[in-house]
Amino acid sequence: MTDPYEQSMMDNLYWWGVPTLFRCPHVGPEGQDIALAGVPHSTGNGTTERDQHLGPRALRHVSAVQRRVHSVFEIDPWQSARIADVGDVPFPKANDNEDCIERITEFYKTIDTAGARPVSVGGDHSITGGIVQALGCGKLAGGQPVSFLHLDAHTDVFTKVDHFLGAKKSAAHWGAYLADQGQVDPTRSMQIGLRGHARSLDWLQPSYDYGYNIVTMREFRQRGLADVVAQTKEVLGDRPVYITFDLDCLDPTVAPAVSNLEPGEKGFDIDEAVGILRAARGLNIVGGDVVCMMPTKDSPNNITALTAAAVMFEMISMIAENVARA
Repeated sequence: MTDPYEQSMMDNLYWWGVPTLFRCPHVGPEGQDIALAGVPHSTGNGTTERDQHLGPRALRHVSAVQRRVHSVFEIDPWQSARIADVGDVPFPKANDNEDCIERITEFYKTIDTAGARPVSVGGDHSITGGIVQALGCGKLAGGQPVSFLHLDAHTDVFTKVDHFLGAKKSAAHWGAYLADQGQVDPTRSMQIGLRGHARSLDWLQPSYDYGYNIVTMREFRQRGLADVVAQTKEVLGDRPVYITFDLDCLDPTVAPAVSNLEPGEKGFDIDEAVGILRAARGLNIVGGDVVCMMPTKDSPNNITALTAAAVMFEMISMIAENVARA
């Protein structure tokens, strides 16, 4: 039998053992506080960069090295909450985006019914639509629409055409159709870090029309972290909060292996992005996701996967801290 200290040492080796997310047990969501899930889906993006479905496997590969205490919050999330890796959403029709989105919703309805708060890794950004179709106005949200804390280079509130290269509930549409369906309240949501490669001068207008609170990257640089965090706390308030983190909000030097890279304007440093995430600390976080990793483009040291795991760890720790206080 392995000595506990030796076991602990081995558990921090990413290349040893069965690669569940953060070495958590692989069981169902029943009885769990937090459900970690993979969503290996990439047909909602509609571009040639379809390897986003490999994101969950890449993060499982490295996440053991992220299994640690949170030195700022001064908690051990793995001891403070019951956390499990509930596996991947199954996609037998992986090339049919609309079928996949509905399968995501059904998968997360089960998690919502169990009362476990999901933290997920994608997958392209269309997965957020499928997830929030289950969580918005659901059990975890207390029957209310969720409020987004959305970090991204792009708005994903696409309204000019009803599909993106054939995908209707696409990675570019979820911010609009979830609002139309009543599962998100844009007026109590934040979109932060927008700096997308604009194809028209009115590219932000759909978000404004829906009532989203927008902070572009240029505005963030002018206002600074503390001011944006203060606004975020005020807007989110006592609402059920869903965090969605597109890795392209980070500067490409920080996270090079993402789809839809946005060079030409500096993205977030990791400290800035984490600072914004922590605006949700102590709020009613019902779930979160990290999306748009392209493992086949990562550096040999897996820096993008490691960064994605660090972002996921922040979400896990904030939810675990709430559980410990309850």
